[in-house]
Amino acid sequence: MKQLKQVLFDWGFLILTVLVYVFLFFSNSELFFSSFSFFSKILLNLIPVFVFVFVLMSLVNFFVSKKTVLSFISSSHKRKWIFSALAGILSTGPIFMWYPFLQQLKEKGFNEGLIAVFLYNRAIKIPLIPLAVFYFGLKFVLILAFVMVLFSIVQGVLLNRLMKLRIAFLEG
Repeated sequence: MKQLKQVLFDWGFLILTVLVYVFLFFSNSELFFSSFSFFSKILLNLIPVFVFVFVLMSLVNFFVSKKTVLSFISSSHKRKWIFSALAGILSTGPIFMWYPFLQQLKEKGFNEGLIAVFLYNRAIKIPLIPLAVFYFGLKFVLILAFVMVLFSIVQGVLLNRLMKLRIAFLEG
């Protein structure tokens, strides 16, 4: 029933928007064409971005398999940090769906710091990067992404140290 309400709301919003534009067309055609022109320019600028994101996500889904993930889990310590950051960036979907997978990774050797790095880097979304570049510029987005990845690793290392201190405190 909840899904039906959401579908009706979505379609109702679309129909209402179309009706507003129809009303605007007949009442103030100059404003209608100005608005439509603005929308068209934005849409034309974003189409290449959407195509790029679609191709990039398709390539990631095609080339990154469970076997690839497992090979990185059993790799060297530095590669685990890099893998955790990249996996966070590439991950999609709701966060709660990742919790069971993160628990399995923890059982296979991922520590709390690596999990924190993964969760931290979920804020960097590949589909949103081209849009962010469009609005803020490439330099800003690259620096922001670099700082986020770097400080996620710093926070992961700090978290691991705090967890060791906590364990030592509780045992001592």
